[in-house]
Formats: sequence, structure tokens, C-alpha cells
Amino acid sequence: MPPGYPPPRPVAPPPVAMPYLPPPPNMTMPPPALPAWHPVPPPRRPKQRTGVIVTVSLVSVLALVGGLIAYLALTSKKHSTSVADSGYTSYTPPASAPFTTSSSTSTTTTTTTTTTSSSTSSSSSSSRTTTTTQTTPRGPQPVYRTSDNPLFAGQNGTNTYTCNLPRWKSDPASAKAFFTAALPCFEAEWVPVLQRANLPYARPNLAFPSGKNWSSACGTVTDADAPAFYCSSDSTLYIPFAGLHTEYVGAHPGSYLALFAHEFGHHIQALSGSLRAAHQAEYDAGPDSAQGLEISRRVELQAQCFGGMWFAGAWNGKGSIDDNIVREMLKDGYDRGDENAKDGRRDHGQKKNFGAWQEQGYTKNRTFQCNTYLAPPNSVS
Repeated sequence: MPPGYPPPRPVAPPPVAMPYLPPPPNMTMPPPALPAWHPVPPPRRPKQRTGVIVTVSLVSVLALVGGLIAYLALTSKKHSTSVADSGYTSYTPPASAPFTTSSSTSTTTTTTTTTTSSSTSSSSSSSRTTTTTQTTPRGPQPVYRTSDNPLFAGQNGTNTYTCNLPRWKSDPASAKAFFTAALPCFEAEWVPVLQRANLPYARPNLAFPSGKNWSSACGTVTDADAPAFYCSSDSTLYIPFAGLHTEYVGAHPGSYLALFAHEFGHHIQALSGSLRAAHQAEYDAGPDSAQGLEISRRVELQAQCFGGMWFAGAWNGKGSIDDNIVREMLKDGYDRGDENAKDGRRDHGQKKNFGAWQEQGYTKNRTFQCNTYLAPPNSVS
């Protein structure tokens, strides 16, 4: 179901003194599944649907006032002006990944059958042994629930981590180096979150296909479908350079990191088990039904919120994630939404909510604050 929407408007670097958008107020939010894509659709393309693809919508032109309206839609409480601290000390990952894995142990049951034959002259007996092997999971396992998934329990936020990235350059080799360097930064913040929730972690694959037609375990997609996507079937973030449309976005690494953070957010959903549960519920409701589309929006807006959480930990750690990067990330969120989907299929959320959930994650940095499954309908519209 990957749509293609107009591109975000060209972004001019804001002045150094430009304040952040007002952060959102504190928002209190009280089966076999189909494999899914989670792509970011390309700019200026007609929206199309393929199988069970879930995308990040792109639309053009949103003034900062749109963000303010989004906050008013979420709550009427007074705004705070500071980013949430991570609440956790800096985390240094091991040299290799995965950091947390699921393993298994086997038990063997032996059944013996004895057959006896006799005649008038002699008797004999024979034994046949049948071995049955049972596999018992060991270690953290995904939990196939949504709103009550352990990922959302307690005060669980991303760790502070100092992320140092290469300078962004708009060419394929540099983009690959940039995103490859970013992956350990995302793991350093998110692995402890899953550990505290007793959920498994495995490193996602990164793929940087060339051209404008890309194959994956979830099927084939073109740049007319989506510029980047997450495929849960092979746990891979696909980031083809042709799909980034750098000619529209420009040299603004905060926007590209926001895209990467969103797709990595889908990976966290997949590891927790909530993604599979959500897709099963969407399938049961009918992907094109009003209920199915709302579930899709809850999934996508939650990935936005998770993306904002990563920026909170990285901003507190300083390094490459400075104020300007954060401003680019926040603006990018409010420039995206599905109001203008050409086929009218609204599966991602309007831009005021798309930006507000991203900022919710950034300013609150707690997984329960990203529990879109408990949010009122107007917050995921």
C-alpha cells in the first residue's frame, strides 16, 4: 500500500537563534501475520497500493502553525520548552551485534516398541526406537500484543549516546556511509530499551539498491512506489539513493536521519511483536476498511514517535546531533502527511499528527508516550 505524495518543500537552514517548535504537552494515554513493508513514499508520485505495504506519507508545504494546531488537537495543557532527558546513562554497545538474541534448547523423547513373534519351533523379539525432538524457546521472545505490549510498560526511554556521523554528501557512496555509521547509534539507544522490557534484539540488515526498481523479500518496488522501506520478512531497511530525492530535500541530514529513525522504529515494532499483532488486526478488519486504515495510521504514527525518541537520546549525547539537526527533523515531520493522497486512502495520518507524534517522542522520550494504540481517534486521524 505504498503511496506517493508531493515532496516536502525545499528547506532553508534556519537561523541559529531560531527556537524549537513548541513541544507537545504531556499526553496521558491510558495468529499468522502477513509480511509487511514500511516504506517512505517518493515525492511527486501517484499513490499506489501493493499487497501489505505500509508507507510513510510525503506531502508538501506546512507552516509552523500547523504544528501548533496539532498540539491543540492532542491536549490543552501548557507547553513545556525542553527536550526530555533520556533518564539513562550512556550505553556502550559491544563490538559485535546482535547484542541480545533468542536461542533454543532441545529435548528428546524416546519411544520403544517391542514386537514378538512365535512359532512352534522358536520365538523372537525385536525393538524399534522412535526419537521425537521438541524445541523450547529460551531467552527474550516477542509478545504479540499491541496496547499492552511490554515495550510500553514503565518509564522506558532511549539511552543517551554520543553519535558521531560523517558529513552528509548527496552521492550514493556518501549516503551509504552515513546510514551505515548511524546504525550502531540507533542500536546503542534502543537495545537497552528492549532489554529492560525483556524483549529480543537482532540487528537489521541495511540494503542500498541501485537503480529505480528494487527487489526484496516483500516483493518488488520502484521509486514510484516508495523511496525507502522496511521489510519485516527479511528484517531489512532498504535505502536506495535514487529514492531519497536529494534534489528536493537538499543537504539536510536531519531529514534523512528522520527517515532512517522512522524505519528503524518499524524494526523495533517488529522485534517487540506489536507489529505482527497490528497487522493481524488490520487484516482481520480489512486493510481498506475504516478500522483497518486507522490501525495502519497507529502503526505509522508510532514509528514517528519512536523516531523522535532516538533524537532525544542523541541530542542529549551531543556529537553530531545538534540543534540544527533537530530543527530539520522536527520540520520534516510537519511537512509530511496523507491529507492529499490522490486516491483518498488515508493510512498514515495527517501532517499535524505526523509531526506531533514525532515531537512527542522527542520531548517525552518514553515508550508509553508512544502507545498510539491507546490514543484517541482524533490524535491518529
